Amino acid sequence: MEILNQLMPNVIELFPDLVEAFKDTIFMVLISGTIASLVGVPLGIALVVTKEGNLLENKPVNFIIGKLVNVFRSLPFVILLTAIVPITRLIAGTTIGLKGAIVPLIFASAPFVARQVESALLEIDQGVIEAAKAMGSSPFEIIYRVLIVEGLPGIVYGITITIISLIGFSAIAGTVGGGGLGDFAIRYGYQYFKTDIMVVTTIILLLIVNFVQSFGEFLLKRLSH
Repeated sequence: MEILNQLMPNVIELFPDLVEAFKDTIFMVLISGTIASLVGVPLGIALVVTKEGNLLENKPVNFIIGKLVNVFRSLPFVILLTAIVPITRLIAGTTIGLKGAIVPLIFASAPFVARQVESALLEIDQGVIEAAKAMGSSPFEIIYRVLIVEGLPGIVYGITITIISLIGFSAIAGTVGGGGLGDFAIRYGYQYFKTDIMVVTTIILLLIVNFVQSFGEFLLKRLSH
């Protein structure tokens, strides 16, 4: 314990705050990742099935969804934070803290999920889809029983990448009062030149990323088999 006090005096002193910041980061990532997936997966499916020559071809719908996804994907997260302030305030009632951070995190990650899902579904062998059509399956049956089932490993991989990106975004949100480990590192580490806090916070973020990556790869292997 004495060695820890010498190496990380500020971390020991602020350990309860570090634990709260860790919980806030996990909460932000889980909530925003879940909602982003619930929004992004259907959007990705819609992008595929409404393409020209596909199950539910609809050029106007495909064009609108594609453009919206591209707009939000092209904006750097720091700019997105400020660009959607009125929307964030309308939905969450505030632009700071956990509630204020979750809204822009969803807007940043849902389009990313949509493109990942689109990419995964486009890799499905068209012969499988044609076989389902030949057996008289309806478009919605094909979406549920073929596209989603066959594309599930790719969808899981895309969500894993999204969650990893969200961890980084949550740290950025902390720089503008979004809470979590990013806010903790800036407030106590960077502003007061407490190196041990910066180092420990960085290590924790790296450990979270590695855990998510490993868990995602585990699920991917299970689903691929």
